[in-house]
Amino acid sequence: MATHTSHDVSVADNAGYAELIVGNGNFRRLWIGTLISLLGDWFNTIALYTLVTTLTGSPLALGAVFITKMLPWAVVSPLAGVIVDRFNRRRLMIGADIARAVVVLGFLLIDQPGEVGWLYVLIAAQVVIGSVFQPAKSAALPNVTTPRELLTANALMSATWSTMLAVGAALGGLATEWLGPEAVFWIDSASYLVSAVFIAGTRIPQDTDAPQGSMLRSAAREITDGWRHLRTHPRIGRIAFAKATWAAGGGALVYLLALLGNEVAPGAIAAGIGVLFMARGIGTGIGPVVVRALFTDEKTWPRVMGAAIAACGLCYAAVVWVPWTTAWQHVTLICALIIVAHGASGGNWTVSSVLLQKRTEDRYRGRVFSTDWLLVMTAESVSIFTASLLLEAGWLTLVQSFLVFGGLQVACGLAWLAIVVPRERAADDAARQAP
Repeated sequence: MATHTSHDVSVADNAGYAELIVGNGNFRRLWIGTLISLLGDWFNTIALYTLVTTLTGSPLALGAVFITKMLPWAVVSPLAGVIVDRFNRRRLMIGADIARAVVVLGFLLIDQPGEVGWLYVLIAAQVVIGSVFQPAKSAALPNVTTPRELLTANALMSATWSTMLAVGAALGGLATEWLGPEAVFWIDSASYLVSAVFIAGTRIPQDTDAPQGSMLRSAAREITDGWRHLRTHPRIGRIAFAKATWAAGGGALVYLLALLGNEVAPGAIAAGIGVLFMARGIGTGIGPVVVRALFTDEKTWPRVMGAAIAACGLCYAAVVWVPWTTAWQHVTLICALIIVAHGASGGNWTVSSVLLQKRTEDRYRGRVFSTDWLLVMTAESVSIFTASLLLEAGWLTLVQSFLVFGGLQVACGLAWLAIVVPRERAADDAARQAP
């Protein structure tokens, strides 16, 4: 399949999901590989949260798991973007899958509180390897789809991430309770190998520069070029901050879900966390589908992003008004609020990704998406560290934390509407008036 660069397809003319999956073999194989590895990842994630909580009982130690899953990604993502823009993306994804399959087996050795430090080292290694896979996949999507398939492909990938979060969190919570974390880590390792097999059968053309000279010598220049590209193309630079704007409060709120799991299911931590993260997955799966159906005019998307960020914060703040008990009606209401919150965040994630893909030429796309990940992971890390430190020190209760960080996210959404939306409108007006 040839590389596609045309962006003049009407959103209303997008390909259907069945048409995309049945008719595009390269996308189908990439999608199936992603689906399987994500299922294993969410099994792994719930097991790690449960393992650390059981071994330490410390909010800060649990927060460190979240941060270790993000901060190393933020640190290495600029270099990862250079790699993705210089080397074969298909081979990079296959290599990343195989390497992660080996690394996650190291979690089998962690079973004592004194060994938790090594767990963070292994998580960091898994994340650093994954920091190449994710921008390679995002950058490859426009190369294996036609312009009319691109939004559908992004919505499907986002919905797949969400569905696997919902299914993986629910099944992972049950598997961790019944089989133990060790079995879950074996499952995750196997899922990476299956993913590598599917991606190996995928043809991914790309229009990027060939490697020139030493990667270490050229990395600084290439990273600088990526940042300069964002600065000199404000329509790209603004959208690159969309996910990070959500993450300023959203990172802490997702972390608080893991602590809330023990409140709604005392004595069954993995099951409680699994149920709440399942609700998160359902929401992020519904959001992209709803946005694709309701907001067919791309010019409305910046407003949708700001409103979605604020709505997510409002729903999380509302969680404190529901009694935290094991009663099914209370748990159901909490889950409903989480579903709506992450329906909004999933919509924000999808439309911001599509706009970045459409506005960025292929040779810079890997660096732009790596910068996108750098910003969101940094914002999430700071958010989670702040929340976990405040809880560990006793300066905030769990209830107060939901209110504080929910309010922060609402403020971020309103700031986006006040600052970014007028600039997007002005850029659209200028484009219409240009000869």
